Amino acid sequence: MKALVPGTFDPITAGHLDVIERAAQLFDHVVVGVAESPRKGSGPIFSMQERAALIREATSHLPNVSVEPFSNLLVEFAKQIGASVVVKGLRAVTDFESEFQQAAINYTMNPDVETLFIMSAPEHMYLSSSVVREIAFLHGDIDAFVPANVAKALRDKFGY
Repeated sequence: MKALVPGTFDPITAGHLDVIERAAQLFDHVVVGVAESPRKGSGPIFSMQERAALIREATSHLPNVSVEPFSNLLVEFAKQIGASVVVKGLRAVTDFESEFQQAAINYTMNPDVETLFIMSAPEHMYLSSSVVREIAFLHGDIDAFVPANVAKALRDKFGY
């Protein structure tokens, strides 16, 4: 069975990687779908191609994981790649409301694609890409929050 783990991943965090690794244990093949997301916040700091390359390197130890950028609707992308399950990570109750709404809309648009939620590991429940970007912007220590290749890319991006 093929699963899709979608997100903007700007940047991928240790929490994202944990969800991807756990999904890779549950499914034959996992596609990490890198959403273009030009309207999210002020827009991504890394291009879609840069984010995909960072994720490929961070997941290179997972033989059943591939990375694909997409810019269409999630349910259309899932159908396009043959994924029957969308895996989303949940950090806290605040994530649940938004993710529940998205899952309901996706189910209405394509009931053949199921949504599965994986709870974040306790050590990652506070972690978000926006927090990591803010710490990096202010030249803080991000090593515990992101894979090593992403920490380097953030340091290069913000000049430290």
